[in-house]
Amino acid sequence: MTASAHALRMGTGAGRGTLLAAILASGMVFLDSTVVNVALPRLGADLDATVAGLQWTVNGYLLTLAAFVLLGGALGDRFGRRRVFLLGVVWFAVASVLCGLAQDTGWLVAARFLQGAGGALLTPGSLAVLQASFHPDDRGRAIGAWSGLSGVATALGPFLGGWLIDALSWRWIFFINVPFAVGVILAALRWVPESRDEDATRGGGTGRRFDVGGALLGALGLAGITYALIDAPARGLGSVPVLVAALVGVLAAVAFVLVERRRGETAMLPLGLFTSRLFSVLNMFTVAVYAALGGFTFFLAVYLQNVVGWSALETGLATIPLTVLLLVGSARAGALATRIGPRLPLTVGPVLAAAGLLLLRGVELGASYWVDVLPGVVLFGVGLTLVVAPLTASVLAAVADRFAGVASGFNNAASRVGNLLAVAALPLLVGLSGSGYEQRAELTAAYRGALAWCAGLLLAGALTAGLFVRRPPRHASPDESRPARQASASEARPSRPASTPPEAPG
Repeated sequence: MTASAHALRMGTGAGRGTLLAAILASGMVFLDSTVVNVALPRLGADLDATVAGLQWTVNGYLLTLAAFVLLGGALGDRFGRRRVFLLGVVWFAVASVLCGLAQDTGWLVAARFLQGAGGALLTPGSLAVLQASFHPDDRGRAIGAWSGLSGVATALGPFLGGWLIDALSWRWIFFINVPFAVGVILAALRWVPESRDEDATRGGGTGRRFDVGGALLGALGLAGITYALIDAPARGLGSVPVLVAALVGVLAAVAFVLVERRRGETAMLPLGLFTSRLFSVLNMFTVAVYAALGGFTFFLAVYLQNVVGWSALETGLATIPLTVLLLVGSARAGALATRIGPRLPLTVGPVLAAAGLLLLRGVELGASYWVDVLPGVVLFGVGLTLVVAPLTASVLAAVADRFAGVASGFNNAASRVGNLLAVAALPLLVGLSGSGYEQRAELTAAYRGALAWCAGLLLAGALTAGLFVRRPPRHASPDESRPARQASASEARPSRPASTPPEAPG
């Protein structure tokens, strides 16, 4: 059960202020996620970074965010959602300043690790605050407003970020988080009521998933495997550091599974969820599709600037149609999947997206945006739009209602893991290392190879969906479908509402 100071209404000053805090916080995270890739060529040149440095700039953030986001939700339930949300905002802002002040890649990567940890406190908190604070009659409207306005922030992110990079410096994509954070803090202190899960504070209910050991083992497993993949091009696959890192990562992953199995339903990730074949298949599908998305956006941003010769602003604007399509079409795709089932959208969507990537492989020096880039981006965007909402809804429907929170949280983490592994592995697979991203011929070959791999991942996802995805079962048991656990925002919140775009489309 949740202890909440108020049941806010949409038309009140407190309701508007709470909504403002959540939207500003999400906008800060979305802005950061959409423009860091665009900044990679500039910060790489400024800090004399290698390909590995660029990979860690992206993956340092993704690693800690993916590993600790479920733990962040549990902390909010136990110690107070507003308190943990504000801690995440301050943490994220301080880490952003450290990123902007970085004098070398080691400093920047360390700050990105810290930023991801702050994001793990902030990301679940913004939606949890709305879920726990608003009156049930207004909760849907509040979340819908949060979804739409956060999507607008996502769409504006590439324009603002690209302009900051060209007009000032790549450092300002991090410094810009400070005024956002100040606005969030002032609004939250003034209007957001405190709430927590009383069962969690007594050691029961959602508090049972306060699983620090599982989170640390998950982070260590991801870190070891990521380090091995990123370091392998420079040191060689058979080098001692690479082999040790890979071994540590695999052992930590195995230990994570054993620890979660021993804890049963009290674990951060109850392994009983995977007795649902549909849930397991959908998360495999998620890793494949979001790996393709992560690899594509990583390579496209660098390629458009270092080979095609575009500015940071032009590069940021290049993928805006993708965001617009997701904003406009996700709700319709969700409605379509409700009528006909998710199998067809999850099969056709990745095929269209793969076709878009194959078109974009032909982009070269002097390319026209309208003729050479836009068709591929639109085709990729249409395909991704067919996937996002049906995938989220199907993951939630594949398990009993009482597990909706942890299931959606794990699916959110799976999408980030897909991004992380793609950014780590693709340069190794296409032979890009050192300063190769600054060499036109070498980067062109790597870009085309990477997009071919990404298209292959999408087609593998389409094949998986076509063979194994079925309409999710209905969990209509009164004990499971009654809204008693709605009070726990960490369980009730989706990783993304059906109308909300993925967090890093550009």
